[in-house]
Amino acid sequence: MNKLYESAELALQDIVKNNQTLAVGGFGLCGIPEALINALKETHVTGLTCISNNAGVDDFGLGILLQTKQIKKMISSYVGENKEFERQYLNGELEVELTPQGTLAEKLRAGGAGIPAFYTQTGVGTLIAEGKEQRDFDGKPYILEPSLTADIALVKAYKADKAGNLIFHKTARNFNPECAMAGKITIAEVEQVVEIGELDPDEIHLAGIFVQRIVLNAHPEKRIEQKTLKAQEA
Repeated sequence: MNKLYESAELALQDIVKNNQTLAVGGFGLCGIPEALINALKETHVTGLTCISNNAGVDDFGLGILLQTKQIKKMISSYVGENKEFERQYLNGELEVELTPQGTLAEKLRAGGAGIPAFYTQTGVGTLIAEGKEQRDFDGKPYILEPSLTADIALVKAYKADKAGNLIFHKTARNFNPECAMAGKITIAEVEQVVEIGELDPDEIHLAGIFVQRIVLNAHPEKRIEQKTLKAQEA
C-alpha cells in the first residue's frame, strides 16, 4: 500500500475540520513538520486544540497558526519563545493547559497504547494537581493523569518507506513517535522516501501501522531557534 501523497495540501484537504484536536511533533523548532503546518494554515480551519511541547516562534512552526487565530487551546510543556502566545494568553484569547514535559510524553504514549490514565508523582503539591484524583502508593502520593489522543497527528521523520515505516534523525525524534501513536490519522512529513523493503527492520523507529499518510519535503528549512556565535578574535 502506497501512503505517499503528492503534497502536504492534498494530504490534509479531506480530513481537517474546525474544532479538531491535533498532536504535533517537535521540540522547539527541532523535528517540526513545517510543511504540514504551513499547509494547515492555508486550510483556514479554526478552533483547533494543539498538543505540542511548545508553540514554535512568532513566525515559524505553530506560531503562524497563533498569528491567524486558528488555535483556541494549547496543551504544552514550554511556551517561552513566542510573544504572540504570551499576548493571547494574557488577554484571555488562548486557553493553555501547561503539562510537565515527561507527563506530556507519557500522556501521548498512553493514549496511543489505549491506556486511559496513569498515576504519577510529577506535579503533586502544585497547581498541576488541582482537581485531579490523588492516591497513595507505598506511602507516597500520586496524581491521576488522563491520557491524550488526537483526531490528527502531524509528525516529522527523516526517512520513510511507502508503507509508512519511519526512521527519525537523532534528537529530531523527540515527541514525534508519541504524537504519531496518539493520532487517529497520522501524517508524516519526511525528507526521503524509499521503496518497501529498503529499510533495515532493525533501524525502523516507528512501525507503519501508526502512519496513514506520507508527505515528502526533501529540503526543509530547519531553522535554528536561538543562534549563538562565538565572538571573532582580533
